[in-house]
Amino acid sequence: MDYTRFVLPNGLTVFHLPDTSTQLAVMNILYRVGSKDEDPEKTGFAHLFEHLMFGGSVNIPEYDTPLQYAGGENNAFTSNDITNYYLSLPAANIETGFWLESDRMLSLAFSQKSLDTQKGVVIEEFKERYLNQPYGDVWLHLLPLAYSRHPYRWPTIGEKTEHIAQATLDDVKSFFTNYYCPNNAILVVGGNISLQRVEQLCEKWFAPIPSKTVVRQAYDAEPKQQAPRFKEVQADVPVDMLVKAWHTCGRPDTDFYATDLLSDYLGAGRSAFLYNELVKKKRIFSELDCYITADAEPGLLLIEGKVMEGISLDKANTELENTLQGFLAGGISDEALQKLKNRAQTNTHFGNMKVLNRAMKLAYCEFIGKLNEFGKEDNFYDAITQTDLMRIATHVLRPDNCSTLYYQAKS
Repeated sequence: MDYTRFVLPNGLTVFHLPDTSTQLAVMNILYRVGSKDEDPEKTGFAHLFEHLMFGGSVNIPEYDTPLQYAGGENNAFTSNDITNYYLSLPAANIETGFWLESDRMLSLAFSQKSLDTQKGVVIEEFKERYLNQPYGDVWLHLLPLAYSRHPYRWPTIGEKTEHIAQATLDDVKSFFTNYYCPNNAILVVGGNISLQRVEQLCEKWFAPIPSKTVVRQAYDAEPKQQAPRFKEVQADVPVDMLVKAWHTCGRPDTDFYATDLLSDYLGAGRSAFLYNELVKKKRIFSELDCYITADAEPGLLLIEGKVMEGISLDKANTELENTLQGFLAGGISDEALQKLKNRAQTNTHFGNMKVLNRAMKLAYCEFIGKLNEFGKEDNFYDAITQTDLMRIATHVLRPDNCSTLYYQAKS
């Protein structure tokens, strides 16, 4: 897990992450721009750019074909906080990756035809994922219920399709010019490649790209929730669904690892506390899950469950709240806590086996200012005590900190 960090004169932060056990090399480039950086009247731009960035740059008409000829593959994702692009290819062909990534950072090719095509793709994705599948619009109802001011109140794909449909060529050019620059990016090069080679290729391909002044969208911090929030909707779905969200700390917070274990204990998998109590024993829910959003700024802990036929949403909600109160009163055993730690550490070790996963993790640790955590997650999980976990549970699982969504099946 050793790495070397250096910064080019234009502000690009670069990491070398060696791994001689593979014949591959990987590149992961994280741009410090996500959906939270969007204009509230023009949402979905960060995700739209994830698509536009594969449409070709000024000197390279098509991104995918040269990479495939070099034996490589690539993908990308957008979150509330970042846009992340990654590729892998034989180490001997790594310069192809530098050529491709540097050229689209320098000057993406903009055309009305490409924009119209990608707008159509994103709008269809929005409809398919959020509007045309059962329970797909849960986030469209829940996020603005849980967040009153912060831009986490709309999903990454955008608040509504109209924002994407109305995007102009000038809009996207301005977005690119502002955010896609070396001083707003973190590059990790990993695998079977030397530090000297990485430095040489960075100097050749990235160093000539000029830095820019990044102007960030201003937004308000989310105020502390003072009272329970509630919303009820109806939809053409098979069964009722209950969703509850509590505000939690952000990913850089020292309490993050304990909050992660708390969500695992409550609802991760068929051996979880809530699954045992409310699915297996009482048969209130047919499915139940608990997870955290793990955002860079304060996020959410969510519990969602499909309600058994014949059980009302009111009863399901009451049973869930009573079960949580029982947990808060009874606490967690040493054995259960150790089991949680073991599983978290196992998942971490399996994830770290792939150099691309390590490269993504290293870039994100740099982004949140937590390089000291890279490769040391075991230590942070090991340090969590029963007192830590129950302190966080008591602080988070308060009625005045909760937003509840009744997602009711139409009769």
